[in-house]
Amino acid sequence: MTVEIHKAGGRFEEIGSYARAKRIGPFAYTAGTTALEPTGKIHAPYDAYAQTKYILMRTEEFLREVGAEMRHVARVRVYLTDMSHAGGFIKAHGEAFDGINPVLTAVTAGLTQPGLVVEIDVDAVVHDADGVVGEGSAGV
Repeated sequence: MTVEIHKAGGRFEEIGSYARAKRIGPFAYTAGTTALEPTGKIHAPYDAYAQTKYILMRTEEFLREVGAEMRHVARVRVYLTDMSHAGGFIKAHGEAFDGINPVLTAVTAGLTQPGLVVEIDVDAVVHDADGVVGEGSAGV
């Protein structure tokens, strides 16, 4: 079974000994991701829709680094600073996962900086077009 790790260069990845994405065999996971841009600037402060779009774009990049795709996502967990942000989140989620339909959990949580209103992590299972799971499956 193969193990792939992707680190994005975040300031706490080395200190905290964690990866941005990790794949073990057919299973792929991403760390909680917020709308902090690589420069440290908050992408679209207080805008749940724009932050969700940005986070899911980054999530897609992180999954790709370990050989997975958005179509492989089975579970999404979202942390919202307030459920009043749920409308913007759910609209962007629906656009990104149309036809994929992962299971979804939403909870209220405090985030690290004012202006961040969404954090997302995902679990994925890499499979072929027929849903067959396997590290070397054709069409994965």
